[in-house]
Amino acid sequence: MTNASDAIDSTTSADSTTTVETIAATADAAEAFLQTLSEEQREQVTYSYDDETKSTSWSNFPVTIVDRAGLNLTDLSEEQHTAALTVLEGLLSDEAYATVTGIMGGDEFLRENASDTEQIALGQYYIAFFGDPSHTSAWEVQFGGHHLGINATLSGAEDTITFAPTHLGAQPAVYADAGGNEVQPFDGIYTAAFAFYDSLTEEQRSQLYQGEAVEDLVCAPGSTCDFPTGTGIAGSDLNDEQKQCLLALISKWAGMSDAETTAETLDKIESSLDETYVNWSGATAYDMTQGSGIYFQISGPDVYIEFANQQSSTGTDVAGYVTAGWGHIHTIYRDPTNDYAGSVEQQAAAQMGGGTGGPAGRGGMAPPS
Repeated sequence: MTNASDAIDSTTSADSTTTVETIAATADAAEAFLQTLSEEQREQVTYSYDDETKSTSWSNFPVTIVDRAGLNLTDLSEEQHTAALTVLEGLLSDEAYATVTGIMGGDEFLRENASDTEQIALGQYYIAFFGDPSHTSAWEVQFGGHHLGINATLSGAEDTITFAPTHLGAQPAVYADAGGNEVQPFDGIYTAAFAFYDSLTEEQRSQLYQGEAVEDLVCAPGSTCDFPTGTGIAGSDLNDEQKQCLLALISKWAGMSDAETTAETLDKIESSLDETYVNWSGATAYDMTQGSGIYFQISGPDVYIEFANQQSSTGTDVAGYVTAGWGHIHTIYRDPTNDYAGSVEQQAAAQMGGGTGGPAGRGGMAPPS
């Protein structure tokens, strides 16, 4: 049996190392943010804990198609904007915070450089609280826009934090920030995914591999899901080193907070890892100059993750940058037993058709040599 804690790398937050510390830091930052708001703004940002809006107000669709809950960061003062991001700093590990701000920076890059400058949905992010920020009772932080949808439920009574369900996406894969520095929000996830793929034998890859990459998510963000499983290679067919690689990949979604929270979450996932299946389509090497990207699905009793490269969105082409395939990423992380910490059931957001693609019913085949 692998040790789930070994799958947590050294990039977890140095400020909060325990679940209790993270809950306290996030609650304090949220309360400080609320103090910067007017009474009208506080009413806009706060919902009851079990309000079903939390399940319909996040999506991988632009904010002009699916309405988000809470306050738009573009409507906040500089002080309020900074205070809102401080909530995320309290909640997330250093690595996860860098990923999230990198995602947001990609949207800003497209807004400033894309061929269609009327893409008004780009760069718009919303923050909402479901329940009152607290060290003891349960509440949720919801934060997101087009390529981001975080649903983090914090419970001081149970000392737990869950990020299920959460949507991470990016476009483009690589861009230059305002200082000319190269930013790759998903490089860590790509690297972990191919580390797992490369750890497999040829026979295992033939079980894993499903053919050409598909773009649709079976369980799209903001959509209901039957959590398909049984396609690809089972965790029971992996050795300990390979299980370690798989848990390290899963931690990119399930381990977005402090080390203790991550270890407990991965321990739960590890307990049913033998019953968890992984399938893979598309490229078999991390080379963004070749092919159009990848799709993979991790599906088991305690975890569901999909990763899909997409076509370019209308008007988002930028000369010299990859904004399709490798450069346009949508993902979803869910817990089949504990989405929203059991506070509500997922409903389909308005305008959502739900994903129907993916290799859920295809048999394995040999990967390209």
